[in-house]
Amino acid sequence: MKYLVVLLAVAGIVVSSMALHVHYMDPSQAPPCAVTEKFDCGAVNHSRFAVFPPRTFDDPPTGGHHIPIAAIGIAGYVLIAAFALAGWRWLAFQMSLIGFLFACFLSYLEAYVLEKWCIYCLWSQGILTVLLVVTGIMLAVQAMRTQRLKTVER
Repeated sequence: MKYLVVLLAVAGIVVSSMALHVHYMDPSQAPPCAVTEKFDCGAVNHSRFAVFPPRTFDDPPTGGHHIPIAAIGIAGYVLIAAFALAGWRWLAFQMSLIGFLFACFLSYLEAYVLEKWCIYCLWSQGILTVLLVVTGIMLAVQAMRTQRLKTVER
């Protein structure tokens, strides 16, 4: 099961890398994911919320010391994969939970503040949801095995 987590994390790294590519594109160019008026990755990835900490209204679009959210996503996926491969199921679950909650917050911003959606962000939300479920199942299986071993030892 840990290899499934790693595979999902690699898929998340690919999706986040594509979003990071759009983030660094020239805003005047139409990104490949500008599908409709409501689905526009360029608008989302060039918004003030596409970096951490978010830019203020006074900050120039390219100025300041901000980390792109997609780069944070790549780092998170790498940590999830590393924790799963190391057998640290609890940490992989915790990182998946943090990523899932962060992605939920970003989806809220897309829906109610920006009123535009990014296809890459939605894919990342889906991957994080599956990662959270899979790492939760891994923890449950480990707990059942530990309980069974304790019962057999008595």
